[in-house]
Amino acid sequence: MLLRHTPTEVSERRSLTINPAKTCQPIGAMYAALGIRDCLPHSHGSQGCCSYHRSTLTRHYKEPVMASTSSFTEGASVFGGQSNLLQSLETIFSVYKPRVVAVHTTCLSETIGDDIPQIIAKAKEEGKIPDGAFVIHANTPSYVGSHVTGFSTMVKSMVDYFAEPKAPTRAVVADAGAPRLNIIPGWVEPADMREIKRIATAMGIQALVFPDTSGITDAPFSGRAEMFPAGGVSVEALATMGDARATVALGPTASAAAASALELKCDVPHETMELPIGLSATDRFVDALRRRGGVQVPAALEEERGQLLDVMSDMHQYLYQKRVALFGDPDQLVALTEFLMDLDMDPVYIVTGTPTKKFEDRIRHALKDRADRAKFKQGATADMFLLHQWIKNESVDLLIGNTYGKYIARDEDVPFLRLGFPVLDRIGHVYFPTVGYRGALRLLEKMLDLFLDRQDRDAPEESFELVM
Repeated sequence: MLLRHTPTEVSERRSLTINPAKTCQPIGAMYAALGIRDCLPHSHGSQGCCSYHRSTLTRHYKEPVMASTSSFTEGASVFGGQSNLLQSLETIFSVYKPRVVAVHTTCLSETIGDDIPQIIAKAKEEGKIPDGAFVIHANTPSYVGSHVTGFSTMVKSMVDYFAEPKAPTRAVVADAGAPRLNIIPGWVEPADMREIKRIATAMGIQALVFPDTSGITDAPFSGRAEMFPAGGVSVEALATMGDARATVALGPTASAAAASALELKCDVPHETMELPIGLSATDRFVDALRRRGGVQVPAALEEERGQLLDVMSDMHQYLYQKRVALFGDPDQLVALTEFLMDLDMDPVYIVTGTPTKKFEDRIRHALKDRADRAKFKQGATADMFLLHQWIKNESVDLLIGNTYGKYIARDEDVPFLRLGFPVLDRIGHVYFPTVGYRGALRLLEKMLDLFLDRQDRDAPEESFELVM
């Protein structure tokens, strides 16, 4: 049943992908666009593409994700989508009244070769974009990259369209006395963005986090239908990116492009680092905020770090040398691998379908002296079929990845920690962070629960213990 037809013999594949460990670029662009206040993502392609992207995000976040589409038909597919996009923009601004429309392309519009900046310019010329409103764009064909690269491209577009050079006379959005830093959080949950802001605030830093989906994809129930929830980063705040002392970009795959573009455009120095998942990565993030902001680490954060260390020490015997297989997004995989190494666990199989530079070098660095013992791969043939084959040949104690891993976990009877995108069959990922010291504690708790539940399940009656 399920995936039990997967053979154990691994055959070399060059171009065939079976059960990919990624999804397509427009989903990432749509998610990034949701992080702008009063922004409507717009899919320049067919209705089916937009429906798939919206439904996937909605199922993961358990929130209605609003987006519009150019609704390509046969005519647009042959003659181009300019008239569709022009009509769409006119309708969107007159009916829904967003502040920003964030256009992302699809396979169809990219194959046709639609020139989106030219179409946006024509829309302005014809008065279809109201004063004070904006249209930005990102080129995101699905036949290259993944949802992570689509996210990266849209975040870079925020810099390209909104960032302004430093202006000494411009009013500062918040407390003028606090050091200002830009933080690009990478593809993480809204709970993680809240945690990143909390850590920065605790250190006395005025942080501009962009994009920021907190308050949007984790919006509270209000009893009212709201087209644009109250969260997100405002256009006015985005315009002040150039006023920051520095930019801290979290996750090279998702955030480095925007940070580099901002330094080139506004001369804001940047520092790119791995996502702050786990002990060591969070230490580096906190230290970067300390150095860049010229502030001290508060005692409250030191206490959180001490609590994490205490649990790591107390529960070490349940984690030591546990074999782990991981799949998902490059930035999360690298940070998770390092955290597993800090826990004295053994990451043995790692795959990502996202093609990215230096992924294998980053994984080797995270694995330290165990790099030669682990199997890791990226790209088109780094899929869940390959991961399943590896596991069938030599099993693991834990599988970490998105919901699609449940089939492998069931067939191989392996404990499964759902993490990443998408998580379709559980809740909590939207509300509870995995970044920072608190997030690491939550990850640690979830892993320990899986191991101890398995120990209870498999224990014979004479070894079934009350205290473990």
